[in-house]
Amino acid sequence: MSETIERTTLEALHIGGPTLRFRYAGLTWLTDPTFDAPGDYQGPITLHKLTGPAVPLEQVGSVDVVLLSHDQHADNLDNSGREFLATVETVLSTPDAAGRVNGVRGLANWETVTVGEVRVTAVPALHGPEGCEPFSGVVTGFVLQAEGLPTVYVSGDNASVAFVEQIVQRIGRIDIAILNVGAANVGRFGDTDVTLNARTALQAAEHLGDAAIIPVHAEGWGHFTESLDHLARVFAYGGRADQLHIPQPGRIFTV
Repeated sequence: MSETIERTTLEALHIGGPTLRFRYAGLTWLTDPTFDAPGDYQGPITLHKLTGPAVPLEQVGSVDVVLLSHDQHADNLDNSGREFLATVETVLSTPDAAGRVNGVRGLANWETVTVGEVRVTAVPALHGPEGCEPFSGVVTGFVLQAEGLPTVYVSGDNASVAFVEQIVQRIGRIDIAILNVGAANVGRFGDTDVTLNARTALQAAEHLGDAAIIPVHAEGWGHFTESLDHLARVFAYGGRADQLHIPQPGRIFTV
């Protein structure tokens, strides 16, 4: 990798929930497609969607790559999102998702694939406490690297600070981190959250050094228990307010 890094080259649009569209290395990327209107999703645990996307599906435009944290929960892949996958040439996710969803390429932890000029590495994520996989399922994060561009970490639905530390130790410097936050909690594991809360997000930020942090997936569903305002306060008290770049849904921004 070149030592000359352009730090302000990620143009992004927060569509809502975990869904972020961004430009990187000449390609358009999208995380966890969710475009449905508000409603309830029945299952072992009913999920309640409270707000629709800030940008309707027909205005999203063409996408080259979808980074899908996991397919088994409607707040990361809803009905419209599943239909949208068929329009995208490259969809990367877990091996489990590849076995359930046509057109998905599954990557094991630390497996790397090249898309255009970008090396995409699947990295560990844990959707709850240790041992949660039989209940929450397998999830993944991603790291994007390209010559002369910032290294981007996409956490997916990860609650493990230890995994963030492990990723930094193995990958090296992270320039931009897209973190799923909001302290998601459906009650399955008592008071233990299944995504980062403000305290654990701050701990993750400490491992991420001076990376610009874009928090997403903290609103729009009934199971989020902490607001972005609370996250901002915790980061300010922790001396890391300047790292936090809270996107306004529906508006393009650059970091």
